[in-house]
Amino acid sequence: MPQMAPLWWELLYMTTTMMLILTAIIIYHSKNIELNSKIKSYKKMQKNWKW
Repeated sequence: MPQMAPLWWELLYMTTTMMLILTAIIIYHSKNIELNSKIKSYKKMQKNWKW
């Protein structure tokens, strides 16, 4: 029985860290997508300005 508790804690720790990493990656990617869309719209505006 005493060996089960640490294992559960380790598992919980691993899952929480994985979730945090995943959320961080998702947030990073969403921000990158927003930035890319903004850059694209800005480039389009620049093209329109030149014409």
